[in-house]
Formats: sequence, structure tokens, C-alpha cells
Amino acid sequence: MEAGSLMPPGFRDEDAPVLMGESGDVPRGIPALVYFKTSGSSGEPKWIGLSRHALRVSADAVNRHLGVDASSLWALALPIEHVGGFGVIVRAIGAGCGLARYEPKWNAPEFAKWLAALRATHLSLVPTQVHDFVAAGLHAPASLRALVVGGGCLSVAVGRAARELGWPVLASYGMTEAGSQIATQGLELLDSPYSPEPLGLLPCWEARSGSAGRIEIRGEALFRGWLKQDKSGWRFEERQGDWFVTSDSGILDGRELRISGRADALVKILGELVDPAEVQAEIVAASAGGIRERELVVVAVDDARAGKRLVLIHEQSVPVAMIELALLSYHAKCPGFRRISAAVSVDEIPRSALGKPLGSELSRIAKEAVN
Repeated sequence: MEAGSLMPPGFRDEDAPVLMGESGDVPRGIPALVYFKTSGSSGEPKWIGLSRHALRVSADAVNRHLGVDASSLWALALPIEHVGGFGVIVRAIGAGCGLARYEPKWNAPEFAKWLAALRATHLSLVPTQVHDFVAAGLHAPASLRALVVGGGCLSVAVGRAARELGWPVLASYGMTEAGSQIATQGLELLDSPYSPEPLGLLPCWEARSGSAGRIEIRGEALFRGWLKQDKSGWRFEERQGDWFVTSDSGILDGRELRISGRADALVKILGELVDPAEVQAEIVAASAGGIRERELVVVAVDDARAGKRLVLIHEQSVPVAMIELALLSYHAKCPGFRRISAAVSVDEIPRSALGKPLGSELSRIAKEAVN
């Protein structure tokens, strides 16, 4: 496939703004950037505007880091209206290499067959998709040299199981505001047991630890600003300053980064800071393999007395007895402020096209469960 054929018509026109995934009229008077829609952690819809130059800088850095050249072949299995998928196209164009897009609905066994037939060398996926490979016991094609995992943290257990099946998984850290990846593990780590940390900063980025431990980034691939819509219409908000303060906390050691979590995800319960994602991981661990990490989510909801309370949402495929046993084990060791106050089952955890849990929908479910 010619990578350029997947580009939106306005991308080559440096003077035209492009709203990815939108077919209607583009708002007038906005900067000529490529815009990607995101709800952000707060759930407020907005568009992140990136210059063509920023997208190319990011793509070139990723290609160099992963040893991509004209003989390589990128496989695309992410939505191109998201920066993770769009970035694959820009990388293929920048390297002058092949690109193949998987267009059917995601099906791990069929995708693995398709990938093997292609003899693809490079691939970007989200943790959910890698989990599907492991759950189905699917082996990677021998041609695949790197599988970058973004959009969330791939656990040690799933990552090592994937490596056992030949999948060359490499953890990464990125965001729409950065045009894709900020820090990605190197190919040399494929000779070591998988661990999600540390992550090496790509050469196009500088990073530092700011107030409250938040990660701050600076580089040519950084976004220009936000496009927002309210009752008065569309407005563009220019990013201020060279450094961008992310919503993530972490530790820097030279050019190696360790992500601690989302600073804006922490909640206070009875005056104590709690990370719902950490509680979620502890409950999965307490199940001793009985519950998979994608089968449940822990959500914090408002509580008049404690400030917040924790609600566990799990898929109906998980037996209630298994949930009860896991909570019994977890509650036996956790302090009172970290206890789960309610558990509710759903057909499936609501997720985005990239497999990320939908925070606003999960909050609604959790609130209904406790009211």
C-alpha cells in the first residue's frame, strides 16, 4: 500500500487545517495544523493541534530509534484519526518503506495470520491487543523486529508471556500533545526479560521533573495549542512557553524515564492520597491469576463524608465468587481508606477505539451503583 494514499486530502497543503476523523466543514480562521480529537483525563472534548513539521520530527525519531529503513514494513492496526495510528503513516512515508493497513474488525488470530503473510517488521499496538495474542497463544511472525506498545502500560506478566510467544514488545510513553512517542524502550532490551521500565527518551525530546513530580517535556514535536468549542463557537488556545506540563508523574535518571502514574488520577479518601489504578492492580494480583487485568476497573466517586469512595466495575464473564474471593484477600491487607465500597458487573468494560477504558461512562456506572 502507498502510505500517502491514507493521508487526508489537506495534509499536503501546508496552509490548510485538518481535523482528523471529521468530514464536515473546517472552522474558519484557525491555524493550519493537523488536529486530533481527545477527551483528555477530564472528559472535556478538545482538539490537539500539531504542525506537519512536529509530526515528521516525531516520526523520524521513532524510525531511527527502532532501526526502520527503506526495506522495513510498518503494519497499521490502529485508527488513523488517533495520533498513534496516523504516526505510523508518517513514519512509513519518512522512511520510504512499505505500509500495510489491517482494515477488518480487530480479530487477534486473523491479524496474526495477516501479519505473517505480510512479513511485517514493525508494529504499534495497545496493551489490549497484545493481551489478545497472549490469551489465544498466538506466535509472532519471525519477520517482526519491534512491537511498540502504547496507550497504556503493558503489565510484566502479559509482556513476558508475549515475549515467550516471540512478540518483540517494547514499552513506550507518549501522548497526542507530543505527536506520539516521548520515550520508548530500545531494541537492545529484547534480550532481557520484559519490564515496562525504564523508558529511554527519544532524541527529539527533553524532559524534567516539575512541581509535585509532574513530567515536563520540550521539543520540536510538541503541539501548538488546543482547539475548543463552546456556545460562542470555535476558539484556538495557543500553548504558552517551551515546556509542557503533562498530567503524569515520574522519575528521570539521565535520559531514562520511569512513570509513577497520572498525577491527576490521584484522589483523596479520608485525607489519604489513593491511586485507583494501583488498587485495581492489587485486586488483580490478589486473585492469583483468576482475574485478568482488562476484566475490571476501579473508579472513584464522590462521597459526602470520606471525600471519595472506590467502586469496582467488572465484566459479567468474571464469576461473582472470584470477585468476592479477590476482594476478601485484598481487604485483609489494605488500610481502611483503600477498601472497595461497592462492586458492579457490566456486560463489557466500555472502551475507546484504542482499548482505553472510557472514564466518563465508567463514572456514570459507578455513581448509579452507589446511589
